[in-house]
Amino acid sequence: MGIFDKFKKGFQKSASAFSSGLKEIIIKKEIDDENLNKIEEFLIESDVGIEAASEIKEIISTKKVDPKKNLSQEINVILKEYIVSLMKPLENDTFFMKKEKLNATLVSGVNGVGKTTSVGKIGKILKTNGNKVMFAASDTFRAAAIEQLENWANKINVHITKSSQGSDPASVAYKAIEESIKNKFDHVLIDTAGRLQNRKNLMEEYKKIANVTKKIDPDAPHDVILVLDATSGQNIINQVEEFNKIIPITGIIMTKLDGTAKGGILLALAKKYKLPIIALGLGEKEDDLQIFKAEKFAKAFIQTS
Repeated sequence: MGIFDKFKKGFQKSASAFSSGLKEIIIKKEIDDENLNKIEEFLIESDVGIEAASEIKEIISTKKVDPKKNLSQEINVILKEYIVSLMKPLENDTFFMKKEKLNATLVSGVNGVGKTTSVGKIGKILKTNGNKVMFAASDTFRAAAIEQLENWANKINVHITKSSQGSDPASVAYKAIEESIKNKFDHVLIDTAGRLQNRKNLMEEYKKIANVTKKIDPDAPHDVILVLDATSGQNIINQVEEFNKIIPITGIIMTKLDGTAKGGILLALAKKYKLPIIALGLGEKEDDLQIFKAEKFAKAFIQTS
């Protein structure tokens, strides 16, 4: 299955709900004020966000529509062009390329978003691109998390630094970076514990992990990836806001996009924060984490070829 097919299949639930919803609104050969307002409301209900919905409405209102053409298709073209123009600058496939020096990446997020699984899948892509990869099991609260990351390390044959449950997570990260520099690794991926963004003590501990890495390399962590669950809807905005206050986010990964009919949240996020989008989780399989490409995302979201 090609990358576009994976995107298209992954977005099937969102795209189906989106396209059928639009078709119910667009039943005339022209767009009047009533339909424009309905389209804007529908976009907001699809989690696209007020700002993006307003911009799309404005673009549609100024577009001269050929009455001989299918109106739904015309609007799909407008949407596709809007999505690509908004999200093309947020592509960051260079993250997965081989680096000249060690790249330490902190992977964070709230409970249950799929951080550890994402670390494993990122590691596989990095290794495929010729990188020597190290995992740091800094989620020391749960023995299951350490075991899960170790299983991933064994599955894709990468190194792992770990400690026992209850150990200081910052010390695990420090040791992993130390070992990675000594043994000339290209990437170290630091898996952190799930934490609620409104729990000050947990967020301070998260900050400590980042500060400890700077003792070895002042530029570390070189990347800070926030993993988000698409099924969380608008709550995602608050998560980005709070995590970004603690350590500036350099990229996001959106998981579980195959499990929601409201994939528009990625547009709202792109419009509000303009953060690089590293990859999208489109299923449970090992290869279902896809490097983000705006054109493929737009086509899949609207289900056009």
